[in-house]
Amino acid sequence: MRIENQLIRFGSVPLTHGTLLSVLQGYRSPNDKIAQLIADGVLLSVKRGLYVVAPALTSSLVSMPLVANHLYGPSYVSLEYALYFYGLIPERVVEVTSVTTRQTKRYDLPFGRFSYKHSPLKLYSVGITRIILSDQTGFLIASPEKALCDTLIFTKKLAVNSVHELRECLFDDLRIDEELLRGFDIRVIEACMNAGGKVKILKMFAQIVRSCQE
Repeated sequence: MRIENQLIRFGSVPLTHGTLLSVLQGYRSPNDKIAQLIADGVLLSVKRGLYVVAPALTSSLVSMPLVANHLYGPSYVSLEYALYFYGLIPERVVEVTSVTTRQTKRYDLPFGRFSYKHSPLKLYSVGITRIILSDQTGFLIASPEKALCDTLIFTKKLAVNSVHELRECLFDDLRIDEELLRGFDIRVIEACMNAGGKVKILKMFAQIVRSCQE
């Protein structure tokens, strides 16, 4: 079987160096073969020791959230990208934004940009869910409530001093779909408050969500 046909089986799942070595065990110099596959555009390098099969070969797009989880972790997709993923904001988001317990980081790769915001562990652990894709792979992402809380918490110099100003921020600036707040779980917002994340702003956010649900 041609090596390309073997790689197609992995679809959009990131491949470690060890996985590639097992696939290429029949080659005398597997590392040279990996370098050649990258040069030929069959493999895309995510970082040292991590790769994805080129979309042109698999006929499927690279799973950006899945790559984001593997690229720098522990992490989960959140902020603007998660808001777009859930349809909370209308604009398409190109950069994959995530939250991590490690230091803030940014990667510019040939197939996309990935950024990571540092979070204290207590806040990090709130409101993470797992999305299972059609090929049974999955990635970690913030729940809709946590994604919006993260956006409010990690936006620098967020000048909001009243419920009215926060409503303008949410519905005019971010263009959040107000109707979708009806399904929000207030408990997630309260858990973020208890974890110490911008308590004053999150209290006002919880008040706005409650008013949408009345």
